Amino acid sequence: MTYVDASNLPHHVGIIMDGNGRWAELRGEPREAGHKAGSAAVRRVVRAARRLGLTALTLYAFSEQNWARPIGEVDALMGLLREFLVTERNEILDNEIRLVAIGDLERLPPFVREALDPLRVASGDNCKMTLALALSYGGQEEIARAARDLATEAREGKLDPSSIDTRAIASRLPSLGVGEPDLIIRTGGEHRISNFLLFGAAYAELAFTDVLWPDFKEEDLFEALASYQRRERRFGRVLSHATSPRTASPLDGGAMRV
Repeated sequence: MTYVDASNLPHHVGIIMDGNGRWAELRGEPREAGHKAGSAAVRRVVRAARRLGLTALTLYAFSEQNWARPIGEVDALMGLLREFLVTERNEILDNEIRLVAIGDLERLPPFVREALDPLRVASGDNCKMTLALALSYGGQEEIARAARDLATEAREGKLDPSSIDTRAIASRLPSLGVGEPDLIIRTGGEHRISNFLLFGAAYAELAFTDVLWPDFKEEDLFEALASYQRRERRFGRVLSHATSPRTASPLDGGAMRV
């Protein structure tokens, strides 16, 4: 049983959901079966995050580079995305979750947008938790778009180039609409962030697990959160124990067994 300090949760958690294909291959099944099992893991983790009280959760659901996968696999992923949006609509709204999407959404097929866009609008005023789906998303591409926008404004005389700093760039990044990620989790045994939340990840804590995404359970999320709470976040500074942002011991008051 893992203990998580409910009084010191990360504000924003991002998850790179990796391992669907390998999960299926290990069972002699098509990759599409792994994606379907991964969709069930999404439901588990979103519910666990809401129950814990996380403020924001960003899931790397489909990368800009994923469009290069076989058309059958892409179609299956888009179908599962629509199914998730349709079947989870009531639960998202009933639990006051705000759904947002980041990435090049214009590339999504119409049948996905027909489910995505109305739910984004309907949940827009919800405030219990924000669920951000990274769809057709790439961190480098997001930064490039922001740079183009800033360059255009500077060329048109609407912006002084000397005023462009990290805050100016950050203000143009949809992925930071819920703040910089405090913790990024990657499943599947790989140790890289694969173009995910690149700008915001500058000081994010990273957690890697060998668990393939379809097998990722609540306990795995709690273990990542507990690991995060044992770390001392310095942000480039040297901190004394008196001023350290390190979380309290799970044995101290306020710890929550989950």
